[in-house]
Amino acid sequence: MASVLAVCVSEQKGVRKHEVESIDIRKGEGVAGDAHGDDPRRRVSLLGDESVEKLRSAFAGLKAGDFAENILTEGLTLYELPIGTRLRVGGTELEVTQIGKECHQGCEIRRLTGDCVMPREGIFAEVVREGSVKPGDAIEIVAAS
Repeated sequence: MASVLAVCVSEQKGVRKHEVESIDIRKGEGVAGDAHGDDPRRRVSLLGDESVEKLRSAFAGLKAGDFAENILTEGLTLYELPIGTRLRVGGTELEVTQIGKECHQGCEIRRLTGDCVMPREGIFAEVVREGSVKPGDAIEIVAAS
């Protein structure tokens, strides 16, 4: 079963996010209190721990939020989901709008490690139904595109 490992926010762009106990996800805003909700196609970012694991052997100490993801997941290959897929994540419903992204060359993790997995394997979503998400919440595909 796929689930949420961690939820993270940052108050500014270009830095790693920090873990919090839970996040509130809102339509037209994304994650409350997070600096990255201004692009309608990328309100919420998700990254699989399986993707982070690919870099842990080279960069010890990587933790949740280091790649600026709002939601760190396990048990689902996120980057293989087609755009338009709807996910129930905790109390929310999200629709996948983008796979990967153009990397900000100045992001903190790229400066520190020389690499960033988010542009290749992170996904972005728009909010279909508002709600809260916390570690341990289940993730399920509710509609495939």
